[in-house]
Amino acid sequence: MDSRPYYEPRANGVERLPTALQMFLTSPRLMRAAHWHAQVEVNYIVRGWAHYRMAGHEARFVAGDFALFWGGQPHWLDDASDDLVYAGGHLPLVHFFRLRLPADVQAKLMQGATLVSSATDAADPVNFERWLEYTRSGDPMKANLAVDELLLRIERLRFSAYQLLPQTQRVADAGGLDQHTSPIVVRICDFIADNFREEIDSVDIAVAADIHPKYAMTVFKKCTGMTLNDYINLMRLSYAQALLMRDEASVLAVAMDSGFGSLSAFNKSFRKVSGMSPSDFRREVRSRPSVALTPAVAVDGRVN
Repeated sequence: MDSRPYYEPRANGVERLPTALQMFLTSPRLMRAAHWHAQVEVNYIVRGWAHYRMAGHEARFVAGDFALFWGGQPHWLDDASDDLVYAGGHLPLVHFFRLRLPADVQAKLMQGATLVSSATDAADPVNFERWLEYTRSGDPMKANLAVDELLLRIERLRFSAYQLLPQTQRVADAGGLDQHTSPIVVRICDFIADNFREEIDSVDIAVAADIHPKYAMTVFKKCTGMTLNDYINLMRLSYAQALLMRDEASVLAVAMDSGFGSLSAFNKSFRKVSGMSPSDFRREVRSRPSVALTPAVAVDGRVN
């Protein structure tokens, strides 16, 4: 009889803070069911091994593996070694859209693929421990550094060997995930990931998922804890925030490129989520103080 403790996901599995970076370094409990969250999950296996059932494929990570997958798809840690220790984080979409990954890789991740790389080194567990400390420090500068350093580490994956799962035929179901609702929500997430920058509504989504619009809204809300509109808005606003942080485009151009039909709708939604206007958000991000080391040397306009 398996005496290991289990984690019981909440009914909807969605975390309460989808826009905040959350880091962890722990020996996780196995899950009794799949869960969901509106962030990209980063896993680094410090010791042991972990087995996940994803929406359509399975993945086994071993010590030294670095993995990345979209938490908006159902996933389930269903088996692991007794000595498993893993580090990682739940990366908000705004930061995922900032990543300079190959476009096809980013798209495949949003559609349910899992990226795995064994090209890691002894610095990785040390880094994850520091990022965890920084995000829990209460110091905004340290929290921002943790985000920036994690993004740079993820971007380095493109220069090393990695694989995207599944490499073979996808499994028919996820071996115990809800065989009725999971495929529907996966189809909905796939369609929204491909089209959130366009003008879409519940009817478009339902047609893509081959179900009735009311059923699409009911199933999605039940499984993710979010309405379709809330989920689409989260995708659009996260994408817009990423553009505001890195581009010189006007606020109007950012609004249109992110899928909002008007500047007024963009401003209203943006303020509701972030508590400030898009222009104020851009100014705040760009006014954050740099961290100067000694000796300080300016390289490409940045202090190193």
